[in-house]
Amino acid sequence: MFWGKILVLVLYSLFFFSTEAGKNKTFSALFAFGDSVLDTGNNNFLLTLLKGNYWPYGWSFDYNVPTGRFGNGRVFTDIIAQGLEIKRLVPPYRKVRRLKNDDLKTGVCFASGGSGIDDLTSKTLRVLSVGDQLQDFKEYLTKLKNVAKDKKEGKEIISNAVFLISEGNNDIGYWAAPALVRLYSTNTYTSKMVGWTKIFLQDLYDLGARKFAVMGVMPIGCIPLHRALFGGVFGWCNFLLNKVAEDFNIKLQKGLQSYGVEDNFKGAKFTYVDMYGSLMDLIKHPKAFGFSEEKRACCCMPTAIIPCLNPEKYVFYDFAHPSQKAYEVISKPLIHNMRKGLA
Repeated sequence: MFWGKILVLVLYSLFFFSTEAGKNKTFSALFAFGDSVLDTGNNNFLLTLLKGNYWPYGWSFDYNVPTGRFGNGRVFTDIIAQGLEIKRLVPPYRKVRRLKNDDLKTGVCFASGGSGIDDLTSKTLRVLSVGDQLQDFKEYLTKLKNVAKDKKEGKEIISNAVFLISEGNNDIGYWAAPALVRLYSTNTYTSKMVGWTKIFLQDLYDLGARKFAVMGVMPIGCIPLHRALFGGVFGWCNFLLNKVAEDFNIKLQKGLQSYGVEDNFKGAKFTYVDMYGSLMDLIKHPKAFGFSEEKRACCCMPTAIIPCLNPEKYVFYDFAHPSQKAYEVISKPLIHNMRKGLA
């Protein structure tokens, strides 16, 4: 009888402490800002040509339905949210009339395909700029007050949420056109981009955000579009664009390391999400990760008018966006780093 009570006490203690530990490591929500890598359908509600709500997008999504996500299935936002044990799908905020209270509490997506950290990029492509996305977030905070049980719960949701941010791909990807218009050298422009990113992070911080997962840009020069434009039949990567991307990523990473000790970001945590290195590993060693095609796109290009039947074998689904399988493969170590850096 005595040993039975001891066993029950031990089991209860293990359960209690494991539960408490789980609570301490659980993120309340995920909010996504930025471009098409994270957009889950906000562009559906905009007057822009950049949309992913038609076939063959959504080829691998639930019921094969295109939702506005730029890919064959779930995008990075969804996969990270699930990996952090928040939820499987993150709805677009612009679908506001159909959002449920639980969606508002556990996170929504503000990202817009084609957006850049440079407002000129977003305006040129007629999509949501970072300023527009910030305004949507402010509107969201008002709605959250109405569904949270009290003011304290609302603040805790925001302060314990992961703010996932992807900016810079379009600023660099369109041949750094905004830099040329502004008459900046690429070195000056990437520095400006990091400065604009810091301002955006500060705006989010002032609204209660404390946990930031900031994504570096992809190896832009190796996306199918630029392989076709630069490498022609040989499919070479555009090393010039990759160099600009690496320059921005290095500056961004150094910036994030310094922000965590600045008074303006007191109590905030930052982690750098290495999209460049992660995708480059897949591009350089596709077979090691289960892929058979790393250069060509599965669909949506002159060389792939008819979509491939096995998108899970392709690193890229269309001219610029990784496949769902590619996101799933690279996300595992990245999620581990997010948990470690933001816990």
